[in-house]
Amino acid sequence: MKRNRKEQILSILAENLRGILERETPDFETLEEIRLREEQPLGIRQGGRERLLEHRVTGAELRETLEYISGYSLYAYENEMRQGFLTVEGGHRVGIAGKIIPQDGAVKNFQYISSVNIRISHEIPGCADRLFPAVLEEGKLCHTLIISPPGRGKTTLLRDMVRQISDGNRWVQGQNVGVVDERSEIGGCFQGVPQNRLGSRTDILDNCPKAEGMMMLIRAMAPRVVAVDEVGTKQDLEALGYAMHCGATLLATVHGTSLEEIRAKPLFSSLVKGQEFGRYIVLDARGATGKIEGIYDRQGEPVCI
Repeated sequence: MKRNRKEQILSILAENLRGILERETPDFETLEEIRLREEQPLGIRQGGRERLLEHRVTGAELRETLEYISGYSLYAYENEMRQGFLTVEGGHRVGIAGKIIPQDGAVKNFQYISSVNIRISHEIPGCADRLFPAVLEEGKLCHTLIISPPGRGKTTLLRDMVRQISDGNRWVQGQNVGVVDERSEIGGCFQGVPQNRLGSRTDILDNCPKAEGMMMLIRAMAPRVVAVDEVGTKQDLEALGYAMHCGATLLATVHGTSLEEIRAKPLFSSLVKGQEFGRYIVLDARGATGKIEGIYDRQGEPVCI
């Protein structure tokens, strides 16, 4: 039986920290982050507010937590650790920081881990409902770019769009979706199995570089829709263009605060000027998480929802 969110989180914390968290955080459904820094106050983020508790995290508590997170084998997670995070049951993402071991200009592994940030995975089924009438043209899904600052809900929104397109809804028939999940945030895979609901027609490449993954999906899985999170490199943009011209519809996210900001970025200017994306969804940088500031068509004109 799948454990609930509270059980999942408590199971990866040092025993002493479990009691503290239960006392300080009775509602685990609104918990967003737990930060452990050696010899620093235990931090929690809940309901958009961050608190530093009186308890200072000890080295022993940090090591015990890492043992639970890794199943007593950090070596087994070496590939994930090179990217600075691990994914645990429930799709929760554990970021790590400390002293690295460099090799040929890249990160080989961590020698010491002094900080842990547990980001709690939250699904909001239905959060994309109101978008679908606005991202269709003549009944066909548009190439769509979601623009948002970090932590404003773009991945949650993308995830629900993927789920609904995969399963089908009142606006679109269910169709094959390919997801490239480079940082395990969309599907939240744990031991290869997505912990988040991505629909019955979705294939996922977990922990795979975006550019390479998009090419692999197009060639091998023939998806009707390809979804990627946080594009930003020249290789990402080249792969997006390739997928678009191979007949797949693209759903992507990018860090930004406005369409004007994205248009001004050299890497994105050609795609925006070429009107490759049919829709731009901009999330509000100041309002509630997930609040939509506006939806714009390929010419940058507002679309009513």
